[in-house]
Amino acid sequence: MGEANAIGVGFLGCGVVGGAAMRILSRHADEIEARAGVPLSVKRAAVRDPRRTREVPPPTAGFTAEPRDVIHDPDVRVVVEVIGGIDPAERLVQEALAAGKHVVTANKELLATRGHDLMRAAERAGVDLLFEGAVGGGIPLVRPMKESLAGDRVRRVMGIVNGTTNFILTRMSETGETFAEALAEAQRLGYSEQDPSADVDGEDAASKLAILASIAFNSRVVKDDVHREGIRRVGPEDIRAAHDLGYEVKLLAVAERHEGQVALRVHPSMVPRTHPLASVRGVFNAVFVEGEESGELMFFGRGAGAGPTGAAVVGDLVEIARNITTGGRSPGCTCYRERAVVRPPEEARVRYYVVLSVLDRPGVLSAVAGVFADQDVSIASVRQEGTGDRATLVIITHVASEGAHVRTFAGLDRLDVVKEVVSRLRVEGTGEE
Repeated sequence: MGEANAIGVGFLGCGVVGGAAMRILSRHADEIEARAGVPLSVKRAAVRDPRRTREVPPPTAGFTAEPRDVIHDPDVRVVVEVIGGIDPAERLVQEALAAGKHVVTANKELLATRGHDLMRAAERAGVDLLFEGAVGGGIPLVRPMKESLAGDRVRRVMGIVNGTTNFILTRMSETGETFAEALAEAQRLGYSEQDPSADVDGEDAASKLAILASIAFNSRVVKDDVHREGIRRVGPEDIRAAHDLGYEVKLLAVAERHEGQVALRVHPSMVPRTHPLASVRGVFNAVFVEGEESGELMFFGRGAGAGPTGAAVVGDLVEIARNITTGGRSPGCTCYRERAVVRPPEEARVRYYVVLSVLDRPGVLSAVAGVFADQDVSIASVRQEGTGDRATLVIITHVASEGAHVRTFAGLDRLDVVKEVVSRLRVEGTGEE
């Protein structure tokens, strides 16, 4: 087929991901045409400075500083949004959908906050809105959960969905570095922005979890529904203690369905070394999906980066091209239950690892155990190490509510024999529910 038969693609943004997608479209044009059944041609791209030299194949109609030139170009049938953020991305995507253009985006923040409205707009316009690259980079997650698991009922999603924090925790585990030292190395290698807040405070993971939970549970979930804690307070002593007990520390994103409600949380957790997530190192991501019929499924791969995310964007373009030529549509919004009923964070069922600095004298262990018993939190294991007039208690609890654990920690703070609650981390992946 010739250029006249090609499906025109326009880009909003030509940065790391957009540039990678454009290079893939050019480099593998023949294979992509064979897969899509029609050529794909990049017609126009909106960038901040059209005059700047870029190492990407130039669009046939060139670069422009005006995004509306892309959206309203009659030769552009699919708009790729890779600007990021909410504004102006939301306005531009809405305008593209209203103009009858199919849209591909890798914008997790936009989807985690405005995704429902955008999906509804796509349905009204009769076009596709695809976003495989928004979660997990090149890991196929969105399409399998929407389509391959449509015949199952997902009970739980748990995974490592942020490569920066996984790199930092891996460095701390393997080298004994502090958080600050491991973060500096991540920044040096380009794995982290100079302002790492979105990664290390759990914001990025919360956005991704909101998207996955919306699909998994067929209920609308937004980022603000996700309880989140970051990894800034994880220290080398936590890593060493985890190793002594046979665990690794990971930043986990967890979504669970329970009695018509969904619980959503992002936080550092201790994971048994026997669990597959414990062996996920560096910038790699992995997500466990547990279905009532399928059991546990694991998706693993590079969760970010130009190549993986760019390939995911191109995969969405191929799917849209097939739909255009056959008159089909991809599954749109799967949130037929509308707004999810979100379980309050204090009702989440969790286990904890707790380290206490206590006075080393008779009756201390009994007093501490009494505080746990008062809140109906059962102790699974306890280890005591003496240090002169002080001792360290390392406790792992059985599953109880988050609220009961929080009240227990408050009670320990008030206990005279407890000098400090040194550390506390949730424990996941043990099979106890």
